[in-house]
Amino acid sequence: MPEETLLAFDAGMKKTGVALGNTLTRQARPLCIIREVTRDGRFARIAALLHEWQPERVVVGLPLTSAGDEQPASKFARRFANQLHGRFGLHVELVDERGSSMEAQELLGNNEEDDAVAAAVILQRYLDSLK
Repeated sequence: MPEETLLAFDAGMKKTGVALGNTLTRQARPLCIIREVTRDGRFARIAALLHEWQPERVVVGLPLTSAGDEQPASKFARRFANQLHGRFGLHVELVDERGSSMEAQELLGNNEEDDAVAAAVILQRYLDSLK
């Protein structure tokens, strides 16, 4: 597989965690938390990140129930993924994000904001799944 830079998003209604990784090292790391309240502000910040990092593809966490079923937040994540593809022409992968926030909190060991760490957990799952 050729080397690719990847960005991952843990998209929420109020804030979105962002992580960075690549297929060469197969390592993900937290990057930032997007806190813009308007959709235009959010996508302007995303555009700046895409310009800076030039990812070949992006990963979006897909929130599912513990049983693996879709839920209202799943619709939001799918719409966000579709908007990333439509606005920026990027290939978007959806990755099951069940338990990513709990895992992020365990990694942090405190109650700090975990959105970017959760995005890194989601991206690491994707990277680990690559052959």
